[in-house]
Amino acid sequence: MTRIDRRFAKLKAEGRPAFVSYVMAGDPDLETSLEIVKGLAGAGVDVIELGLPFTDPMADGPTIQLAGQRALEAGMTLRKTLDVVRALRESDDDTPVVLMGYYNPIYSMGVETFLAEAQSAGVDGLIVVDLPPEEDEELCLPAQAAGLNFIRLATPTTDARRLPKVLSNTSGFVYYVSITGITGAAEAAASAVGPEVARIKASTPLPVCVGFGIKTPARAAEIGQVADGVVVGSAIVERIAAGDAPAQVLAFVKSLADAAHAARG
Repeated sequence: MTRIDRRFAKLKAEGRPAFVSYVMAGDPDLETSLEIVKGLAGAGVDVIELGLPFTDPMADGPTIQLAGQRALEAGMTLRKTLDVVRALRESDDDTPVVLMGYYNPIYSMGVETFLAEAQSAGVDGLIVVDLPPEEDEELCLPAQAAGLNFIRLATPTTDARRLPKVLSNTSGFVYYVSITGITGAAEAAASAVGPEVARIKASTPLPVCVGFGIKTPARAAEIGQVADGVVVGSAIVERIAAGDAPAQVLAFVKSLADAAHAARG
């Protein structure tokens, strides 16, 4: 079992959803980013999604795009992102870490080299938004062979014919994108999300986490009622962009995590 598998098994036994937080590695700079990442577990985060800065983030809205630009301008690279994970593992060997981004930086490093480095750094899973199931031999299957979960996105437009293909080599959890469009856009609603989560769960034993459009503790609690996990990214990144100190960012994260965890309390 990976750290991701163990964490979701624990949460299932406790009867509560996971809280998953996304931050961009190196935003606004390496030192600040590392301080935030190291504080996430203490703020109640169950799974850390760490963004890989990339020059052409086509699935991301302005908030995440600008975070990636800030990180790149501060000198962030894929290797330095792996160093962030290594630094985290010096004090935290339990919290799962998922790298989320695009294939180009991984391809440029070389898949074999990247997977070896990621595994040794303590990475647990990958979300690569521009690699469809038809390209599983590129990265998905080698990643699974290296012991990393490969987490796939399902969306409101993933119909009954497409869903089995999306789920075929997915592991760790399924990431349900609650709205059509880019990150940081409309707000998610449990009334729309609940039936979709149930539809996906009917086809897989994996946990289903819901992200996109969750910006407040109240909305995190609402989604936590119907999903196995609640993912928040843009709302956290907005606090970093506004210049909030790491302690302020982490206090906001804790408010979201507490709300998600209390959803079924």
